[in-house]
Amino acid sequence: MSFKIISLPSFQAASSGVDTNFDFSSNGILGKFDSYFSSIEPSDRDNFMPRDFLFYDKRENGMVWWFALAEGMEDGGNQVVDFEGGLYLTYVYQDGDEEENNRLHTKALDYIEQSTIIELDERHNHYTMGHIITPKEVIKRQGFAQMETFIPIKLME
Repeated sequence: MSFKIISLPSFQAASSGVDTNFDFSSNGILGKFDSYFSSIEPSDRDNFMPRDFLFYDKRENGMVWWFALAEGMEDGGNQVVDFEGGLYLTYVYQDGDEEENNRLHTKALDYIEQSTIIELDERHNHYTMGHIITPKEVIKRQGFAQMETFIPIKLME
């Protein structure tokens, strides 16, 4: 199996809010949010898990970016949301390779659908999310980043 199942803890997150323009430019909602959280240097104690998650909000028809806040981190004036955490099936691909992402996403959804123990658990603020897992210094050297996709699941009742 090329997938793993993980558990994300609950956390509070600063939120970009919904961007229906998908604008990552420096003047766009997502671009400004990227600048905000990219300037934060988490302590060693808080720098062990993915902190930012990007997802498409199906209800609001736009992209949303969250940054998990640790004690004492500034929210940058952004809305703060509560994330309940949960189980996620994940896979990794080279960022920008949408063909591979689509192939793996389809395969992951088929795997979930055929499972006798897990099922899809998408709902408002609990959508499929992505996170760049490659450290910045490695991206600079190798010329690309890896994206990890998190698909929300739950154990069947």
